Amino acid sequence: MPEDPKRKGRPPKKEGKRTFKVDVRFTEEEYKLITAMKLTLGISKTQLVRARVLHNGAGTLINAKDLIRQLNEIGAELGRSGNNLNQLAHYANILNQKNILSPVVVERFSLLLESHLKSRTELDTSLRKIIRSLGH
Repeated sequence: MPEDPKRKGRPPKKEGKRTFKVDVRFTEEEYKLITAMKLTLGISKTQLVRARVLHNGAGTLINAKDLIRQLNEIGAELGRSGNNLNQLAHYANILNQKNILSPVVVERFSLLLESHLKSRTELDTSLRKIIRSLGH
């Protein structure tokens, strides 16, 4: 078919053209949920429904802005906890130099450090899972 020189706008798609339409009805509660997800994720309702139906939720939809904000908060908290550990280690070294370091303080510090390292390992595992899920 020859192109109409007066026709303006986007040229017609040659491949991947969506020609079929599916009508779906929702209850008011379902529609509110879809609208809330649309706003949270920053995508259209069509994109949301298409992703959920065609991919069966295999790819997790996330709000990137919220994820980045939360990761930033986690990073700040890790910085604060690292600073606290350094202060405790410094204080323990001062007490040790004065030969007044209590075994109770050493034991408590060791428990806190062990707990901190376990939490960091769990966080690392969780972040790797998030990164892997975003890659698919």
